[in-house]
Amino acid sequence: MYGILIVDKPAGFTSHDVVAKLRGICGTKKIGHGGTLDPMATGVLPVFIGRAAKAVDLQPRTDKTYEAVLRLGERTDTGDVTGTVLERAQVHADEAAVRAVLPQFVGESAQVPPMYSAVKVNGQPLYKAARRGQQVERKARPIVIHSLELLGRVSEREFLLRVHCGKGTYVRVLLEDIGRALGAPATMSALRRTAAGPYTLADAHTLDEIQTARDAGTLEALLRGVDTVFAGLAPLEVDEAARSRLLNGAAVYRVREQDGRRRIYCGGEFVGVGAVRAGVLTQEKIFCGRE
Repeated sequence: MYGILIVDKPAGFTSHDVVAKLRGICGTKKIGHGGTLDPMATGVLPVFIGRAAKAVDLQPRTDKTYEAVLRLGERTDTGDVTGTVLERAQVHADEAAVRAVLPQFVGESAQVPPMYSAVKVNGQPLYKAARRGQQVERKARPIVIHSLELLGRVSEREFLLRVHCGKGTYVRVLLEDIGRALGAPATMSALRRTAAGPYTLADAHTLDEIQTARDAGTLEALLRGVDTVFAGLAPLEVDEAARSRLLNGAAVYRVREQDGRRRIYCGGEFVGVGAVRAGVLTQEKIFCGRE
């Protein structure tokens, strides 16, 4: 089995739990996921199966889109409602006030990873230190918020936001920062990822749907081609001789293409990803078999 399965992750599962479940369903240990989701979060989790697992670290698009609920008047140790409440306050904020502060968070900035995260400092995940009640010094990391909009009011002190952001952004930290801009403690009460790179909820399947497809023998029909990861790269068709050279690690010469990365095909079959430089095509990663 070889391809990408877009999972609609349920609440209460870690991304690792989803991978473990799919190893049983798909009958293979060679599985990786593209972008960790917290247990409380739901939504789009691309899972790379078989040879497709080699694409996890090569994804050219790493942007994500979320729908998150900002709860004003509470601050927790985890940054979301699964944690212990550290502060409560009366808040009087309306949609206009929330909408007014959002533009200051759009664009490039730096963000300090939360203690309750899988970020490693000195080889140890921060969440392990947090569970021991320890604070670890963390360096701010560059992030980018492409867009941030208010979708509506959920309750008296909860607001639904849509966040389109780059890799490594912690939405719960962003929501805490929005609360500070409003002069109020804040936390995240819900999070749903609606897109990860080129994949959206329209592409996603629940674990029950995946199990049902497996039982019916139609699981492979749910798999997306690994070339969809590289949909933003221009395609390049090569002949059998060039395919053979690429599979053996050799370069292909006299390629009449502009410089840049390419999705490589042979006879319509996805071969892998490569790059053209001064008329020379070299392979970056091969995904097809060597038959």
